[in-house]
Amino acid sequence: MSTHDHDHDHDDDHHHGAPPSPMAERVKKLETVLVEKGYVDPAALDVFIDTYENKVGPRNGAHVVAHAWRDEEFRAWLLEDATAAIASLGYSGRQGEHMKVVENKPGVHNLIVCTLCSCYPWSVLGLPPVWYKSAPYRSRAVIDPRGVLAEFGVTLPPDTEIQVWDSTAELRYLVLPQRPDGTKGWSEMALAQLVTRDAMIGTGLAIQPGGL
Repeated sequence: MSTHDHDHDHDDDHHHGAPPSPMAERVKKLETVLVEKGYVDPAALDVFIDTYENKVGPRNGAHVVAHAWRDEEFRAWLLEDATAAIASLGYSGRQGEHMKVVENKPGVHNLIVCTLCSCYPWSVLGLPPVWYKSAPYRSRAVIDPRGVLAEFGVTLPPDTEIQVWDSTAELRYLVLPQRPDGTKGWSEMALAQLVTRDAMIGTGLAIQPGGL
């Protein structure tokens, strides 16, 4: 295992062990008022959050990955200057200003974590899942990455090196999964359907053809 640590100087709203920011408190109070007055349906909010967390956001990242799978020149650019390459596809903004893409290869698997907080590339992955922000994941991903991956259903060969990358407010990571076999000639849209959010965090693998 190889762990890549960085100094943390977070500007996120989710500081580990810190109280909610004034903005977060105002948003929560506003949400409470709107719900109490019947202007907002809590169930609708849940659907909205689920959509952004699991569908809309990760589709951006899936587009990036699928484009890299089909275009070798873009893939090289993505690995050299992820921020610029991703922005060229229209995905940029807060929480995604400085990006680095790490590539899974035979014998090497990458796993993303934020050990002190929940730094996460919103522009390509949407909202971070609850487990990503949890203390157990943040600590165990570094201490026992192979065990964590097994709990997500990912069992790697014993000789596979697991590289753990620690996101910060200054630099966020995205995993470029290995392209599944049997997808030669597939369109970018079809390939994107094989890319899951977890595969881009490293807690999952790309879906195999026929597994959709």
